[in-house]
Amino acid sequence: MAGGGGVSPLGLAPPLWYHRDLSRAAAEELLARAGRDGSFLVRDSESVNGAYALCVLFQKHVHTYRVLPDEEGFLAVQTSQGVQPKRFKSLPELVLLYLQPSQGLVSTLLYPVDREESIPEDRDYSDGEDEKPPLPPRSASTPPTGSSPETPTDSTPAANGLSTISHEYLKGSYALDLQAVKQGASSLPHLNKTLVSSCKRLNGEVDKVLSGLEILSKVFDQQSSFIVSKMIQQSVNQGGDQELENLVTKLAILKDLLSSIEKKALKAVQDMSLSTLSSPPPLTRHSKTIPVQAFEVKLDVYLADLTKIGKSQKHSLSVDVEGGKLVVMKKMKDNQEDWNTFTHHKIRQLIKSQRVQNKLGIMFEKDKEKSQRKDFIFASAKKREAFCQLLQLMKNKHSNQDEPDMISIFIGTWNMGSVPSPKAVGSWLLCRGLGKTLDEMTVTIPHDLYVFGTQENSVCDREWVDSLRTALKEHTELDYKPIAIQTLWNIKIAVLVKPEHENRISHVGVSSVKTGIANTLGNKGAVGVSFMFNGTSFGFVNCHLTSGNEKIARRNQNYLDILRLLSLGDKQLSSFDISLRFTHLFWLGDLNYRLDMDIQEILNYINRKEFDPLLKVDQLNLEREKNKVFLRFAEEEISYPPTYRYERGSRDTYVWQKQKATGMRTNVPSWCDRILWKSYPETHIVCNSYGCTDDMVTSDHSAVFGTFEVGVTSQFVSKKGLPKSSEQAYIEFENIEAIVKTASRTKFFIEFYSTCLEEFKKSYENDSQSSDNVNFLRVGWTNKQLTTLKPLLSEIEYLQDQHLLLTVKSLDGYESYGECVLALKSMIGSTAQQFHTYLSHRGEETGNIRGSMRVRVPAERMGTRERLYEWISVDKDETGPKGRSTLPPRSGHDYVKPSLTRKDVGAELGKVSEEVERSTKEEGTAARAKQDSAEGDPSTCKNNSYNNPAYYILEGVPNQSAASLSPELLPSCSPPAGKALPPGVGRGKPPSGSSQPRRHNTAGHPVRPISEEGSQEDDGSVGVGSGGGAAHGGGVGGTLNRPPPDFPPPPLPKGVLEMADTSFSKPRPLYPDLAEVKIPAANPTPAFVLGEGFRRGAGGAGGLDDQSCSVLQMARTLSESEYPPPPRAPSAPPHLRGQGLGDACRTFPPRAPITESIAEDLPEEALWGSSSSSLSVGESSVGEWLQSLGLECYEAGLLHNGWDDLEFLSDITEEDLEEAGVLDPAHKRILLESLRQQK
Repeated sequence: MAGGGGVSPLGLAPPLWYHRDLSRAAAEELLARAGRDGSFLVRDSESVNGAYALCVLFQKHVHTYRVLPDEEGFLAVQTSQGVQPKRFKSLPELVLLYLQPSQGLVSTLLYPVDREESIPEDRDYSDGEDEKPPLPPRSASTPPTGSSPETPTDSTPAANGLSTISHEYLKGSYALDLQAVKQGASSLPHLNKTLVSSCKRLNGEVDKVLSGLEILSKVFDQQSSFIVSKMIQQSVNQGGDQELENLVTKLAILKDLLSSIEKKALKAVQDMSLSTLSSPPPLTRHSKTIPVQAFEVKLDVYLADLTKIGKSQKHSLSVDVEGGKLVVMKKMKDNQEDWNTFTHHKIRQLIKSQRVQNKLGIMFEKDKEKSQRKDFIFASAKKREAFCQLLQLMKNKHSNQDEPDMISIFIGTWNMGSVPSPKAVGSWLLCRGLGKTLDEMTVTIPHDLYVFGTQENSVCDREWVDSLRTALKEHTELDYKPIAIQTLWNIKIAVLVKPEHENRISHVGVSSVKTGIANTLGNKGAVGVSFMFNGTSFGFVNCHLTSGNEKIARRNQNYLDILRLLSLGDKQLSSFDISLRFTHLFWLGDLNYRLDMDIQEILNYINRKEFDPLLKVDQLNLEREKNKVFLRFAEEEISYPPTYRYERGSRDTYVWQKQKATGMRTNVPSWCDRILWKSYPETHIVCNSYGCTDDMVTSDHSAVFGTFEVGVTSQFVSKKGLPKSSEQAYIEFENIEAIVKTASRTKFFIEFYSTCLEEFKKSYENDSQSSDNVNFLRVGWTNKQLTTLKPLLSEIEYLQDQHLLLTVKSLDGYESYGECVLALKSMIGSTAQQFHTYLSHRGEETGNIRGSMRVRVPAERMGTRERLYEWISVDKDETGPKGRSTLPPRSGHDYVKPSLTRKDVGAELGKVSEEVERSTKEEGTAARAKQDSAEGDPSTCKNNSYNNPAYYILEGVPNQSAASLSPELLPSCSPPAGKALPPGVGRGKPPSGSSQPRRHNTAGHPVRPISEEGSQEDDGSVGVGSGGGAAHGGGVGGTLNRPPPDFPPPPLPKGVLEMADTSFSKPRPLYPDLAEVKIPAANPTPAFVLGEGFRRGAGGAGGLDDQSCSVLQMARTLSESEYPPPPRAPSAPPHLRGQGLGDACRTFPPRAPITESIAEDLPEEALWGSSSSSLSVGESSVGEWLQSLGLECYEAGLLHNGWDDLEFLSDITEEDLEEAGVLDPAHKRILLESLRQQK
C-alpha cells in the first residue's frame, strides 16, 4: 500500500474496506478482481482533500460516488441538484446505511473489498556500516538566503505535536516539577524542557529570518550586524535553559532590527547618493579567460574534389572564444601554411554526421548570397564534441541577444557513506574519471548551474554549501551563488548558479518526502528543488530508495510515493504529478536497484569491461522496460563500472559480503547511483557526459556526474504590445479522442493548462463514448465540445516555445484519468495538425489521446529568429556528394507527431542559404515521395499499431479477444516464395514496448528513453521464423538512431482487410469505431512465435494477459506479428555496417533488429554509393570489400579515419593505411593491389 505516514483519519484500526490513498486505477483493479455486483470499497478522493470516494461494482462497471464533508464536519454522498443529502457523523455510519437496500445507489453495498495488508517491513537501514538508521542532523545550520520557506517539508500539523507535548507535561512531568519545588528548587526543569521542545521549530524559523537579514544589517546597520552574526553562531550546540534564553534574546534582536532597518537603510542610501559619482566601480571577479584551442583534423573530400585541392588533407582548426573567430589552417609541404580566418557571424551552421561520429561539416558564409561547406574528420568523437561546445560558447559570448538560449548544467550524485568528503573533489566537478567524460579542452569551462545530490551526508548544511562554493571557486574563479538547499535527515540537495544568472532565477520551491519505515522515517526518501530560469521551469529530485537486492517492489513504491507527494512547481498544476510540471525534470540519487545475476558472473564481466550483459539484468532497466517506474524518462548510455559496493579507500575491490546479526548479507556490485531526466516534447536537451570518479574513495559508492546542454526561453516581451482582436492568435481543436483504462462509464471533460493562458480552461463533456472491452473506454469530443483557447501573446517566437497540458477528468468525481503534454511548435499553421500521445496518471500509463488541432498566428506576428541550439544540425546520411540533407536537431521526448503537410519550424529557422535550401528541398521531396508510396502501398504490409485492435490492450487488464486467439490462429504476412528471411528476423525479443521515435540528440549518441510512442519506422522487431534467441551483434541493430518521420501514422482504417482498397490520399474516417476493426481470418502460413515481451522478466512464465506488459508492448507484439515488414534487401546499406552496432554499443533495453526496409527511407546513392562514382570496387561498401579480402578487422580503423567512401579509397596511401591501424606489410600490399585491380 502506498501512502504517507501518519495516523488514519478513521483511527488506528480503520475498517478493512477503507483503502486510504489507494489510486483510482488500483481501486478499479481490486473491484474487477472481486467480480461480484455490489462489491465496494472506500478510498480517499484524488480531487478534494478530506473527501472520500465510494466505489461500487455493478454489471462489470465501477461507479464512483464522492463523499464530501460539510462546514460542520458531517459527511454526505454528493447528490444531484435539488436532492436533499443524508448527513453522517462518520464514514462507518454512512456505509452502514448504504448496506441497506433501496438507498439510491446503483446497487446495495453487499461485499466489502478488504485492503491488502502489507507485509511488515524489515528494518530498512543502509547497506553501509550502521546497524541502525542514522539520526537526523541537528537543525543548527540554516539554508541560504535564496531558499524558499514557503513549501513545508513535513505534512504533519504542528498544532497536534505541540498540544501532545503540553498534555504530556501536565499529565506526567508537572508532578515532578511540583515535587522539586516542594523540596526547595528554584526552577522548573521539566517545564523548561517542554518549552524548548515546543519552540524548536520557532527557533529554526527565527534563525532563518536572522540569517536572511544578516547581509542587510552588515550593509546598513553595522552596529547590530555584530550581534546578529554572534547570535546565529551561538545557536549551534546550545541546549536547556541557555537555548530558551537565546531564543528570547534573538526575538528581541529581531524586533529591534525589523523596526529600525528601513530608517537606517534610507539614511545610508541618501548618504551614498551624495557621494561623488566619480568613485570607481567595485571590482568583480570574472571567470578565467578561455585560451585558444587548436584541433588537428583532416579535410573529408570526395574524389571529384581531390584534383582541385591537391593531396594534402591535414588541417588545423583554432578556436578563439574570447576573440570570436575560427582560424582554418591548411598544412602544406615544406612546413608552409595556408590559413583563413572566419569571424563568429561568418560561421552559419555546424552539421554533425550521425554515421561517422568524429565527422563535422561547417557551413561558412562566402558572401551574402553564397555559402560553402567543408567537412572535417576529428581525432575522436570527443574532440568533435569539444569543438562544437567551444564554438557554441563563442557564438553565445558574442551574441547580440540579452538573454541566453542555452545553458549548461552539471548534476552530481554521491552516497557519502556517513563520512565527510575529501578536500579534493575536483574530479567530480570537472567530470574526470570513467565513462563518458568531457574532453580536456572543455573540462574547465564553468557550467551555468551546479546541482549536488548527496545521501548519507553527515555534514551540516552551511558547511557543505561553503565547501562546494570553495571548490568551485578554486576551479572556475567564480563565486557561485546558492539558490537553495533542502535536507531530509542525511539526504541533501544543493543548487548553485553563476553570479550572472542570479537575477534570472525565480519561484524557488523546496520539498521533501519520507519513505523510510512506515513512510515516517527520513533515513530513506527524497528532497527536491524547483525554480524558473527566465521562462523555463526546472525540477530536481534527489532520492535514497530502499536497499536490498530483493526489494524491487518496495523501491518502485518509493518512487511512486515521491512522484505523488513531492510538493514542487506551480500550485495550479496540482492535478499533474511532478513528471509533467516542469519543462525539464532531473531525477538523481542512490536508487539502490541491483543486478540480478550471480556474483561471480558479475565480477567476470566487470573484469572484462563488458557492461552490456550486466545492463540487461539491471533491475532499474527491467522495471523501466515494464513501465513500472520512470515512465518516459531518459538515461544516457552507461559506459562505466558499477558504482557500488567498493572497499573504502580503494576502487580496485568490490566488497559484496557483510556479516550481520541475521546472517551473511550479499550486496552484488550494482549501478545504484543514477541520473535520469524527462523533458517536454520539442525542447532541446543533450547529455554531454555521464560517468563516475575513480579517485574519491572515502565512501563505498563512487560519485556520479552528468552534464547537460539545455535550451531555455526568455521572459518574452512583445514589441507590439498586447494583441488586438484582429491580431489575436488562437488554439483551435477539431476533435479529440481518448482511450482510458477504466471500468467506469461516467462522462468526461478535459482541462487545459499552459503558461500562455490567463487561466485554465475546460471543455464540455464528451459527446461520444463506446467500449468493446469492459476494462477500457473510448471517449470523443468534437469541435463543438472543445473550447478555443486564446494565448496571452500572439507572436510566433513566443508560441513556438509554449506547451499545453491536458488532463482527462470524470464528471462524477472530478478525478483525473490521465494527463499529457503537447508542444505548440508543430501545431502552428493554417491547417489542422494531428497529434497522438500517451496518457499517464500517478506515474502509470493509463491510455492514449489523439486528435487534430491548429495554432493560428496572424501574419503581423510571424517574425522569429534562430536559436543557438538550432545552429547545430545532424546529417542523416552523407555517403555521396548528392546524398546530403541537413536536419534540424530533434531533442526532448517527441510525444507529438506533426502532420504530413507540416514543415518543421526548426528547419525553416536553420536554413543557411538559398542554394543549400534548394538542394535539401529537392532531396527531401524525393525521400518524401518514396515514403508516401510506401505508406500508401498495402503490399508492403508495414506494421502499424493504429490499425490493430490489439493496440487498445491495457496494462494489467486481460484482453478477452486477444487471449482467445491461440498463436496458431493469428495470421502473418509470409515472405515471397523463394526468398529467405533476412538475418536476425527470427524469434527476437520485442523492443521493450518502444514505439515512439527515439530521441535524436545533437550529440549524435543514443540516449535511453524507455517505451516511447509512435513511429512506424521504429516499429519492427518480431518477425516470422523459427530462429533461436534474440539476435544481437552483427546485423542492423535496434540502436540505429534515425530521426522520426515528419508526419503521423495514417488514421485507423475501417477494417484490416480493407487496407488494400485504400490509399493514403483518399479521405477516410479519422477514428472509426473499434467494432469495425476486424481481425483477419486465420492463414495457413507458418504461425508466428510470440516474443518475450509477454513474459515477466527473463525465464518467467506468462501468457497473453501477463500483467507486466505495457499498453503498447502487447499491442505492438500482436501488430508486428499480423503485419510484419517485407524481407530486407540481401545486403545491408554500407553506412550501417561496421559502425560498432554490436553488443558493445547497444543501448538498453535490448531491441531486436529493425526489420523493415531502410531502403525506403534513404536515397539510392546512400545505399549503394554514388552512381557517378569513377571507382567501382565490386562490393557495395568498405566493409564488404574488406570482408571479401578476409581483412574485415581493419574496417573500424578505416571508418574512424574517414575512409568511409568507396570513391575515396582510390587515393589511399601506405601512410594512410598505417594511421588506420594496418601495420602488417602483407596486408597493406593486399589492400593496395586490390584497389589497383579494381581501377
